[in-house]
Amino acid sequence: MDQPTPTKVLRHVVLFKFSDGVTPEDVREIESAFIALPGKIPQILDFEWGTDVSVEGKADGFTHCFFVSFASDEDRAVYLPHPEHKKFGQILRKNDRLDKVLVFDYWACS
Repeated sequence: MDQPTPTKVLRHVVLFKFSDGVTPEDVREIESAFIALPGKIPQILDFEWGTDVSVEGKADGFTHCFFVSFASDEDRAVYLPHPEHKKFGQILRKNDRLDKVLVFDYWACS
């Protein structure tokens, strides 16, 4: 029997390293705002997130990973300038809450 053709999915990985002095309330506000995006931007195919639990100690201060999936380049192109994504960016920039952000996009095959 033939195997199904792999489906390509565009993964958009976002890692956050928070600035010193950021409060737990600030972190919760950012988490909540990011978690709300899939309900506001229909081009998001899938979404998951979590915090670092690695025992290797190589996270370099990054504590949060958000994993956003898209079906196409076009869907990502709608997401990036989307007004709700822009509002989220304003929340991130408030009070210099982030020390570093790492964004990495790739095509995954399953």
